[in-house]
Amino acid sequence: MLNYEITSIAGKHKARRRVGRGTGTGRGKTCGRGHKGSASRAGSTSVSLYEGGQMPLFRRLPKRGFSNYKFATRYQIVNVSQLERFDEGAAVGVEQLSDAGLILSLKSKVKILGNGELTRKLEVAAHKFSKTAEQKIIGCGGTAKVIK
Repeated sequence: MLNYEITSIAGKHKARRRVGRGTGTGRGKTCGRGHKGSASRAGSTSVSLYEGGQMPLFRRLPKRGFSNYKFATRYQIVNVSQLERFDEGAAVGVEQLSDAGLILSLKSKVKILGNGELTRKLEVAAHKFSKTAEQKIIGCGGTAKVIK
């Protein structure tokens, strides 16, 4: 038997620890929570960053740098192969892609990528096209229009 096959025999998940079942179990009486205090009571949570009143590490270290992450333009991606579901000569825009369930929202920007094959002539309108996607759409006799 190989090491990775043991889980099918032993079980995938570890059994939860049952506490409060007598002192002989080692988890009786206070059930591992100690005596009194908020930590012994239900609903207590501890802030893992708290260091007992000492200045926390994240406040001791200086702030550095800048991130452009929140300013980045994010696109919903649609591959050329997914456009096969539309009829020959159809005008495919953001609304049609949303209706077909290929993008999440009408507000999102769309980029067409060239993964897969396209056999139909389509008029595709999107915010951005990859070079291969544009070539495949035009190669089938369709048009690739960039939305501003």
